[in-house]
Amino acid sequence: MTIKEFAQVLRQLREEKGWSQEQLAERADLNRSYLGEVERANAVPSIITVSKLARALDIQMSTLIARCEHI
Repeated sequence: MTIKEFAQVLRQLREEKGWSQEQLAERADLNRSYLGEVERANAVPSIITVSKLARALDIQMSTLIARCEHI
């Protein structure tokens, strides 16, 4: 898995929910500009951030990671 793959999956999941970056950032308790950096693959999220994102998206962290492996 690469950061670009993670960024692509994260954006897809967010868009599937019909959420803006601001909405996901708020639900994950993250800064919106930081989330934008993650989605552009300009920032590498920590495991804690990945956990927050998965929880906000209402999926298991392992599911989020697994989706990155199937791109």
